[in-house]
Amino acid sequence: MIQVSDSAKKQLLHLLESEGQGTSRCIRVTVTSGGCSGLSYKLEFADPAPDDKVFEHGEIKVAVDKKSLLYLVGTTLDYSGGLNGKGFVFNNPNAKRTCGCGESFAV
Repeated sequence: MIQVSDSAKKQLLHLLESEGQGTSRCIRVTVTSGGCSGLSYKLEFADPAPDDKVFEHGEIKVAVDKKSLLYLVGTTLDYSGGLNGKGFVFNNPNAKRTCGCGESFAV
C-alpha cells in the first residue's frame, strides 16, 4: 500500500486543478532502472492501466503497476516545501540506500 501525506495531497490537488486534469485522473507512480543508486521514481498524471493497483486517498488516486509495487509497499509520498527545495519525496522503507538528491534508490 502507498500512503499520501496531507501536504502531498494538497499539492497534487493544486497541480491537477492548475493543469486542468480534474480529479478523475490518477497520479501514476512507477519505478524504473536508472539514477545514481540503480532505481528511480517516476510520477505522472495518467489514466490507470488495466493491471495497475489503485489506491484512493480522498480525491487523490495513486496507480502503481505490479512490478513497481514490489519496491513501493509501505511507501509514503510526501511534499516538502522547505529551505532545501520544493518537491515530492518518497519515504520508502524498502530502500537500503538512496542518492543525495533523493530521486533514486537501491533495495
